[in-house]
Amino acid sequence: MIVVTGASGNVGRPLVEALTSAGEKVVAVSRNTPAHDLPEGARHVSADLAEPDTLRPALDGAEALFVLLAGELLGGGAPATEVLAVARESGVRRVVLLSSQINGTRPDALSHGRLREFEEAVRSSGLDWTVLRPGGFASNAYAWADAVREQRTVITPFADVALPVVDPADIAEVAAVVLREDGHSEQVYELTGPAAVTPREQAAMLAEALGEDVHVVELTREQAREHMAGFMPDPVIDGTLDIIGAPLPAEQRVSTDTESVLGRPAGPFTGWARRNLHAFK
Repeated sequence: MIVVTGASGNVGRPLVEALTSAGEKVVAVSRNTPAHDLPEGARHVSADLAEPDTLRPALDGAEALFVLLAGELLGGGAPATEVLAVARESGVRRVVLLSSQINGTRPDALSHGRLREFEEAVRSSGLDWTVLRPGGFASNAYAWADAVREQRTVITPFADVALPVVDPADIAEVAAVVLREDGHSEQVYELTGPAAVTPREQAAMLAEALGEDVHVVELTREQAREHMAGFMPDPVIDGTLDIIGAPLPAEQRVSTDTESVLGRPAGPFTGWARRNLHAFK
């Protein structure tokens, strides 16, 4: 049995689907009841990584655990060592952590200190571990959805800065492999898309998929920060703006880790956009 935390999100949901499609029994963990039906082979348990003891019912009988921090959990919560101790005491043998590329490229960044804490905890947990470090998510384009639907406009900072954004479905597929298969212990995989693309180019790809023009309105850094304050902790906002505004060469480089794990290239932004076009219509 495999436990997936953050099971209702952009990575967790397709991960649950990938695992059940492969015949695995899955416990889908989130704080709230999912708004969507779970696939056959999965059941939901309400729990909170900020309170590790709430995980015990979900972990009973589990062999592997996928750890995903989101929202306010990036800013605080119970020590990571407590989460891993509960997993170990419950009989979990393998843990896969969804971390971030920034922990490799900017190891002193304040914005991702919580994820670094979890990386250190999984490494010292005594469990088989794998760390996934994706770059920016293609699904961050959901932030444009209202403006695209209503005004056919993408509102973004740094419109001409290119990054190899990764499809969350690819992250989920990689996670499903390393949760199920041997040979990935003590590995750190950096996950990106197949090419660096700018927000302006992404807008053009959405326009092509929609069959209509989509205009770009560029925000200043301060305007972007004000907008992001509604759904991100302050340190995470600053770290994110640093990356998308002034990426390091390593953050613009395309990684081959997705292909090495899955045996196929990473999917492009156009594929994500076409699968999720309903959000922009």
